[in-house]
Amino acid sequence: MTKLNDAADIRLPLNQIIAGDCVEVMNSLPAGSVDLIFADPPYNLQLKADLHRPDNSKVDAVDDAWDQFDSFAVYDKFTKAWLSAAQRLLKPHGAIWVIGSYHNVFRMGAELQNQGFWILNDVVWRKSNPMPNFRGKRLTNAHETLIWASKTEGAKYTFNYEALKALNDGIQMRSDWVLPICTGHERLKDGNGDKAHPTQKPESLLHRILIGTTNQGDVVLDPFFGTGTTGAVAKMLGRDFIGIEREAAYRKVAERRLDRVRRLDRSALEVSTSKRAEPRVPFGQLVERGMLRPGEVLTSMNGKTAKVRADGTLVASDVKGSIHQVGAALEGAPSCNGWTYWQFKRDGKQVPIDVLRQQIRAEMN
Repeated sequence: MTKLNDAADIRLPLNQIIAGDCVEVMNSLPAGSVDLIFADPPYNLQLKADLHRPDNSKVDAVDDAWDQFDSFAVYDKFTKAWLSAAQRLLKPHGAIWVIGSYHNVFRMGAELQNQGFWILNDVVWRKSNPMPNFRGKRLTNAHETLIWASKTEGAKYTFNYEALKALNDGIQMRSDWVLPICTGHERLKDGNGDKAHPTQKPESLLHRILIGTTNQGDVVLDPFFGTGTTGAVAKMLGRDFIGIEREAAYRKVAERRLDRVRRLDRSALEVSTSKRAEPRVPFGQLVERGMLRPGEVLTSMNGKTAKVRADGTLVASDVKGSIHQVGAALEGAPSCNGWTYWQFKRDGKQVPIDVLRQQIRAEMN
């Protein structure tokens, strides 16, 4: 745990929990230094009395001092201050996730737009095991809302589309996520056996967010660190984190938790990526590097042939052009992916030319 006393001390305290007020701490860190912010701020639930179950047992609700504000105006001032600090702290192509209930998420959404953030999606986290509505006077509150926003309109934010699709059995990830709340072994307890934090988020939620919108080595900041779910998942997934938490009891629990977390093996941290995100390799580079020789014959799977020319184009009878153009002309098709269409011969075997492209890409990493 670290405490920053001097605003001039602008070292980035990676993989540490900083004690203090989130706005003051964020303003003490260097501008443009964070890739992603995940924020789970006080919800301002405005609870007026104890809540009891039908058997008259008391519900362990969120009635802590940190969730109490004198008015909406005071809460809005607080929201404006920390979102302004967050905007300053993000890198130009950084992004932010905020989570809240109906008590505060709409107020946060408006302030996000006021601060210049660009909303990308709102996500409904539908709890598969929500707490019942004991009084029977309202619908069971079975979801929370997350807002994902880039720092500015047009920012090139990280979105690992293919990785989220893979997480979802090959189907596009939707904006309604069905995940359970913390229960059982995941729910952290204090020395008395009570919940260490009333709004502890499940690791599954942070796993999905960090896999989908960060990369290995990115810096993830959580200004309301609590018992450290963001840090635990970030550490496991090979991301760096910065946690800010003013409550000593939560910091203590988070520190013990983080000590038990082990980073996954590097090979296990690789995720599915979009082909469009991979480095571009011109076919001519294969010729320049002698991986294919001018005059060498390429063959398609259905037996069509073309010769490689010195400038990286192909020629087949009266057709000349790129690997894509010649393949399309020979097939009478409007388009063709030449990388998967053409093969070359090595050691008596036909090998797709894409193997050579992947060799060059591997050298770039």
